[in-house]
Amino acid sequence: MFRIVFFAPCIPPNTGNAIRIAANTGCELHLVEPLGFTMTDAQVRRAGLDYHEMAHVTVHPDLDAAWETLRPTRVFAFTAHASRFHTDVSYQPGDVLLFGPEPTGLPDEVLDDPHVTDRLRIPMLPDRRSMNLANATSVALYEAWRQHDFRGAV
Repeated sequence: MFRIVFFAPCIPPNTGNAIRIAANTGCELHLVEPLGFTMTDAQVRRAGLDYHEMAHVTVHPDLDAAWETLRPTRVFAFTAHASRFHTDVSYQPGDVLLFGPEPTGLPDEVLDDPHVTDRLRIPMLPDRRSMNLANATSVALYEAWRQHDFRGAV
């Protein structure tokens, strides 16, 4: 399946929602520190409901540690500043979908990381800054999964 990476997430409920997304799709969720909360934060727990035990979540001390664990072949960095849409890619199992913190998004040093295969955007109306992190993750992940006929789903 696909792997979701949140670089330095700040808002606990978005990460809680991502835990639910990961549990419901069979994807791994990787969080890169620093986190703007603790994993025991009530808001993370509340948003994730009872899905915490069903999700594969790993916290990494930094991006290099995440790359060492993931050993990715392809990494797609999501940014409002990309020119290609998330639907322009033929996703492969094992692909990493990389998202940045709210409200700033991925910093240039992460976007320019040699592991990043491509930068992608999710279409929005003009003059809009960004989507909610959990919503953007869902949009991108479900497109990738759709391309594989929702393998494993009921």
